[in-house]
Formats: sequence, structure tokens, C-alpha cells
Amino acid sequence: MAGQFAGKVALVTGAAAGIGRASAQAFARAGARVVLADVDSDGGETTRRLIEESPGEAVFIKADVSKAADVEAMIDAAMKRWGRLDYAHNNAGVGESRVALADMTEEIWDRTMSINLKGVWLCMKYEIRRMLEQGGGAIVNTSSAVGLVGARQQCAYVASKHGVIGLTKAAALEYAKAGIRVNAVCPGGIRTPALDSFFSSSPHIEARVTAQHPIGRLGTAEEVAEVVLWLCSDAASFITGHALAVDGGATAQ
Repeated sequence: MAGQFAGKVALVTGAAAGIGRASAQAFARAGARVVLADVDSDGGETTRRLIEESPGEAVFIKADVSKAADVEAMIDAAMKRWGRLDYAHNNAGVGESRVALADMTEEIWDRTMSINLKGVWLCMKYEIRRMLEQGGGAIVNTSSAVGLVGARQQCAYVASKHGVIGLTKAAALEYAKAGIRVNAVCPGGIRTPALDSFFSSSPHIEARVTAQHPIGRLGTAEEVAEVVLWLCSDAASFITGHALAVDGGATAQ
């Protein structure tokens, strides 16, 4: 699988930490040149350094995926640097404080939707334009296990992640004959710095969250990254419009 990525270009949003960093590193190990995007410049530059020390090739671009101008500039910078865009992992997203639907503020709703859902649409809009010019590509969007099922006190997040799956399916149907495959990954509980920070402030919740996964543990960012890489590879050439759960069996219950 690694050979097919040599000389190709992959874009990863939300690349400053967690799943995005692991995905960027996986693409680089496979031989791709990687465009890293995030609002966190320090984290993004750290990811770039880690890739280049591997060694690999990467460039960091600060971008807010909820802003069309930032997304268009991000894609233009990637094309100016390497002249092509073969793969994209639209991973940037935010969580929300747990609150009942009737108590949620409009500000939280709008921010969550703007980044998690509008951001994926904007990224695909500009990525697909470039992929059409070169005759194909592969896109993976990060949804969530709660994009497949419901969850209490996370209504904006749940709605945004269901929306990502809808966008994924719509785009897959529109561009299948143009050689562009579009899929989604739906991670369950994944050990990331953000989740570890949450657990440290609420230790009793870790055991409860872990117990929701029949496999008996939480996942790792690297495990999700390997699925992203596979979905972009020729091994998944007949898969498009699919939302793949990477959740230790959580949504199978």
C-alpha cells in the first residue's frame, strides 16, 4: 500500500494533535507529502517537525476551516507548493460542554456547526475542484460514533456529526464517476490529549466510557489513522459513500 502514496500529496485538517497528527504521520510514512492545517500554529508546527524528522515532507498552513477564505487559501498554498492534491482527511472539529438541548446557547450551536459541518463542506468544495482538474482523488471526513447513534447532552455535536455523514454520502454520489471517492470514519472513544484532559478532571468517567466499548479498551489515534490511510488506498477502490465505525464495537450494541 505504501508505494502508491509516494510522490502524492495529502491534506490533513486538525493536524495539530490527536487523530489529525496521527493521520498526517501515517500519510508521511507511506511516502506522501503532507499539507497540515489547523488554527493551532504551535501544534501544527510540532507535527511538521515530527514528520520531517521521520524523515518526511510536510508544510503547515494556519487555517480556520469555518472560513471560506482560509480554506481556499489553504488549498491554493498546497497547489502552489506541490502542484496537486490526491488525498484529503477533513478532520478538524470541536466538541462541546455537556448540556441539555433546552439549555444550549445559540452561540455554542453555531460554533459547533460552523466548524464541524460547514468546515467539512468548505474543505470538500475546494478540494474537489482541484481533484476534478487532475482526474480523481480520495477524501475521508471525520464523523464520530455519535454520527451513527444518538447521545445525551451533546445535541449540537451529534447533529453536526450526523451531518458529516450526510455530506459524505451526497458528495460520494455526485463525484463517483469523476474518480473521486468520499468516505467517513466514525471514531468511538479514542485516547487523545483532549480526552485525557477530560478524564483527568473527571476520573470516574473514564471507566464508564471504556465500558461502552465491547472490545474492552479505548482506541488510539494511530488506529484511526490506519483506517483513514486504507480508505484512501487502492485497497479500498470500490468503497465510496461509506461511514466506517472505528469504535471497538460500541455502535454494534
